[in-house]
Amino acid sequence: MKSLDPIIISGREVLPLVEGGKGIAVSNGESSGAWAAAGAVGTFSGVNADMYDENGERIIMRYQGKTRTERHRELVAYGIRGGIAQARIAHESSGGQGRLHMNVLWEMGGAEAVLEGVLDGARGLIHGVTCGAGMPYRVAEISARYGVYYYPIVSSARAFRALWKRAYHKYGALLGGVVYEDPWLAGGHNGLSNSEDPRKPEPPYGRVRELRAVMAECGLANTPIFMAGGVWWLNEWQDWIGNPELGPIAFQYGTRPLLTQESPISEAWKDRLLNLKPGDVLLHHFSPTGFYSSAVRNGFIDELCQRLDHQIAYSGEKIADHEAELPIGARGRIVWVTPHDRERALGWIAEGFTEALRTPDSTIVFVRPDKAEEIRIDQINCMGCLSQCTFSNWAQNEAGTTGKKSDPRSFCIQKTLQNVSHGGDVENELMFAGHNAYRFAQDPFYAGGFIPTVRQLVERIVTGQ
Repeated sequence: MKSLDPIIISGREVLPLVEGGKGIAVSNGESSGAWAAAGAVGTFSGVNADMYDENGERIIMRYQGKTRTERHRELVAYGIRGGIAQARIAHESSGGQGRLHMNVLWEMGGAEAVLEGVLDGARGLIHGVTCGAGMPYRVAEISARYGVYYYPIVSSARAFRALWKRAYHKYGALLGGVVYEDPWLAGGHNGLSNSEDPRKPEPPYGRVRELRAVMAECGLANTPIFMAGGVWWLNEWQDWIGNPELGPIAFQYGTRPLLTQESPISEAWKDRLLNLKPGDVLLHHFSPTGFYSSAVRNGFIDELCQRLDHQIAYSGEKIADHEAELPIGARGRIVWVTPHDRERALGWIAEGFTEALRTPDSTIVFVRPDKAEEIRIDQINCMGCLSQCTFSNWAQNEAGTTGKKSDPRSFCIQKTLQNVSHGGDVENELMFAGHNAYRFAQDPFYAGGFIPTVRQLVERIVTGQ
């Protein structure tokens, strides 16, 4: 194993090891502070982060607004308070070591307001901002206003070039690094473009080499690239360390930090990770963000897959091969489908999937009555957690809507991520993970169900394993 030499990140020399900034309450002040205390980079999530009362008890978010717009404003206020709380916890637990970053999803509702509010309320406690899930053009301007380094998350050289040309060239001095996130292997939301095939993964080396070439053109030959997605043992990445073709490289870990003592996820979640097998993480397209994402295949994902299996195209009038009548809904309104699809639909209805829900793509999905009611209630209760949501048709604009029909093939991401992060049933909630998560069960480091501290994990990673 080559020597893992420290590099400058956010103005300080640290180990080139970075905690990935996972979403709602999954990387928090305690976990990120521990990473910083170990001489690395900790990253807490700024996505609807937990906040606490004067006794240190978590405040459960309860929305009082009658409209989505009112609830959206409440969510932003909660997000700011939570982000400040996590920054303070991280700062205190870091002991002044390492570096502390905050992760923001650009497509989350109120991203700019939350980022500005947290940076203002936690001045001097946050050293860097990582930001992805979209094209975060304004993250540079906002970070620069507070003298904080910024780290865009991209999955291609083309995406970085667009960001640099449009905005980042004005704030080049505070570009602390670029996070390359492998769109086929990383957990959570992935940056696959329309030109890339989710079934045909590309090796990261060539893509990162291309990213470095573009960065060099921009005068960023010595700006670190964080390799994220698929990183487990560093002895498998030795050809990246000290490689002049790639320049300074740090390694970002999203999945391995889930299984530490400081990780806030539930014991049930940790146990599930220890028993995953190859293929148990699915790259899917169900997210209401419209992005691909990777999660553990469990009852939650299986039910979403079932909705796709119970889907047929329809027409409002008899046309072409849509010549068979199918009554749907309580009023038995007629839609026109193919004879084959009519027989399929009648079979599903006989099995109890009696509720037909229309999608924006002129299709119908058949679900059980209890699931249809859950979907309806979740759509009504939308609090605008995304800038735009395919599931509820919310959009962060004056109209408060995308103008499209809500999509019952998706789900309320705020609800399920809050549930799974706070002790919910891991078999029936969305459980993000990277595609290497099965290696917990194979890695001797975790033998016998061993769960390390963050410091023990960092020390282990430095050895190459």
